Amino acid sequence: MKNTGFTYWKDGGDWLGYLDEFPDYVTQGGSLEDLKEHLIDLHKDLASGAIPNARHHAELEIA
Repeated sequence: MKNTGFTYWKDGGDWLGYLDEFPDYVTQGGSLEDLKEHLIDLHKDLASGAIPNARHHAELEIA
């Protein structure tokens, strides 16, 4: 099992959020738990390459 960060907020009755690794892909749910399920599905699609040309976020160490 792997952990990954995500950012979320409530907008009206919807919960919106994105995976910190893939900030260009916002999804929504009717509850926070529902949003988390959608984020897990989204991660599977993005990590497997099912969504082409996905932009990734990474950290770069500069000396």
